[in-house]
Amino acid sequence: MIVIKPGMRAKANGLVYLTRFDGFWFFKQGNDTAWTHKDIDMTGWKPLRPGELPASYADKSGRVEGWFRAKIRLDHVFDTQQLGFLYFSFAAIDVYIDGKQVTSFGNTGTNGKPFAEPANQGMQIPAQLDMKEGVEYTIALHFVDYLSPFPPKHLKSNENSPDAVLGLTDAVAKKTLLPTLLRNHFYFNAWWWVCAVLTLLFWLLYLENRADKTLLRIAVCVTFFATATGSILVQNVVAVSYARGYIISVISTVSLQLIFVTVPLITAHIFKRRVSRVLKVFLALLIIFSFIVLPFPALTMWLYAANAVPLIACIYYVVTSWKQLKGALWSVVGGLLISLASFLLLIATLYVFNNVSEETILYFNTSLLLSFPISLLGYVATRFKEIISEVQQNAAEVVRLSEEKKEEALNRQKLLEEEVNRQTAEIRANQARLIQSEKMASLGELTAGIAHEIQNPLNFVNNFSELNTELVGEIKQEIEKGDLDEIKAIAVDIEENSKKINMHGKRAEAIVKGMLQHSQVGSGVKEPTNINALADNYMRLAYQGLLSKDSSFKAEMVMHFDEKLPKINVIPQDIGRVLLNLFNNAFYAVNQKRKTAGADYKPEVSVSTSAKNGQVVIKVKDDGIGIPDAIKEKIMQPFFTTKPTGEGTGLGLSLTYDMVVKGHGGKIDVSTKEGDFTEFVITLPVA
Repeated sequence: MIVIKPGMRAKANGLVYLTRFDGFWFFKQGNDTAWTHKDIDMTGWKPLRPGELPASYADKSGRVEGWFRAKIRLDHVFDTQQLGFLYFSFAAIDVYIDGKQVTSFGNTGTNGKPFAEPANQGMQIPAQLDMKEGVEYTIALHFVDYLSPFPPKHLKSNENSPDAVLGLTDAVAKKTLLPTLLRNHFYFNAWWWVCAVLTLLFWLLYLENRADKTLLRIAVCVTFFATATGSILVQNVVAVSYARGYIISVISTVSLQLIFVTVPLITAHIFKRRVSRVLKVFLALLIIFSFIVLPFPALTMWLYAANAVPLIACIYYVVTSWKQLKGALWSVVGGLLISLASFLLLIATLYVFNNVSEETILYFNTSLLLSFPISLLGYVATRFKEIISEVQQNAAEVVRLSEEKKEEALNRQKLLEEEVNRQTAEIRANQARLIQSEKMASLGELTAGIAHEIQNPLNFVNNFSELNTELVGEIKQEIEKGDLDEIKAIAVDIEENSKKINMHGKRAEAIVKGMLQHSQVGSGVKEPTNINALADNYMRLAYQGLLSKDSSFKAEMVMHFDEKLPKINVIPQDIGRVLLNLFNNAFYAVNQKRKTAGADYKPEVSVSTSAKNGQVVIKVKDDGIGIPDAIKEKIMQPFFTTKPTGEGTGLGLSLTYDMVVKGHGGKIDVSTKEGDFTEFVITLPVA
């Protein structure tokens, strides 16, 4: 017999666990209601406590049935005579006091109904239970249990600690126990709700920024936190069957282990550190070990010890990156340090210190489960703020550079206007002499020719020189890095660009010399010329010139050349200038139409040659904006243009007409339809 004394009463909830005392309980297999009587022969009864029956007691169906007996006497422990029982087990029991059944947990199957696990685990205070202090009572428990369907096939009642299976409490303790249960429920709910809300938030952020793989890793990691805390909530708040409880236990254990696995991986990613192969193998083994621990709870302590390794790895990443820590990274550092401290204190509380309150353990668990997810929220929020600041700085830099380029463009425009004014004055001064000499190109023709022909090589020179400037900046960076291979590669690019600059510079020089020669009296000797080659060359030249101004411009060049076309006597520079003018106008027309016609429009410029009746016919056609009928008769007049100010002088077609008709005795015709096409037809004599 055991005397229930005041010192045995639990401080937290005002109850005494009757199954905590060895030698107090006796067990016998079988079923006989006579075993409930107060005085019986105890021969054959074995000293065993509820919750520690071996699996060998089960029959072929896995069932164990028997009776537990114990004698107690109350000694000034309870403050009231209204007593009750607290029960935590999946075995069904009928509780008898001195041969009288006072309550049941589950259904043992003796009342004609099938066996049922207790759905009412917790506290019961039967109205008929009347125990007085100083009186000896015999407690008899009719016990029915089954083997677990899961390994290692022990009895379901062995899932709980034998020390806390059956407790004796009073009505006053029930009132004091309720706040404790509510407090525990509050913590369990708080854990899950915080992690669930963070999980939803991080997944939404990732779905809006799918290119950011850091958000994906964070969302996955916090999902494991939500799964673990959710399973803890269900285990402690919701009454479930043994099978469902086992599944939830598996989910809880594996989720907690996945937390310990993903935390170092996400920390390494955030700190831009490489995860060693040894650590990856160790983390994989931890997940496997978590499944091994499920049927062998004694190994749980070793799993906790092994879980210290991932946390140590996280601290290693922090320490070795200490000099680079700034901004959002400090949030992760804080979460890791709090998690590590909570983990160590929790282990010490469970396995080292004694008499630590349940509320203290809840504090440690709260810190362990919530500090890292909340720190990730701080990291993401701070990182977004940093990104916004970086974007604003970059935008300010772009505006600054834009203003500088705008000022540079204005200066260039001013210089161009000054040059146009100078050339205009020069044209007017030489107008009389230009009219008197048919062989001499007018100064206006020379100016327009230079403006057209020198434009392309100068564009190439400018583009490649700007590219070389950028490459020089890159080679300086690579010199600081000491990357000789990249330096050599950049140097080769600079050398190639310099050759192109030199080539196009010489080409511009040749154009200028040619124009100066044509400006002299008596120059412009006709010579046999391949019109096909001339047209091909100037068409590509015109296309490249427009492409250098507008990189988005695309057009199809169509060439239909008469392969049997004879060489004709012309001044190649003049006819080249004529073709260049027409091609420039054609590409300009299709480019203007492209800006408003839509994606289905395919710009096209074509040139064709043919020989007919001792003459060579050259046709230049485009499918651009066309020429309105109202201005068709004006297009050959000097200084007439439809282009915006600064984009055309109005001399191109005027000079073209003079060079074809006056210079070579040919003719030029135009056919057009506004918004559809324009075609120029040049006819030149062969001789």
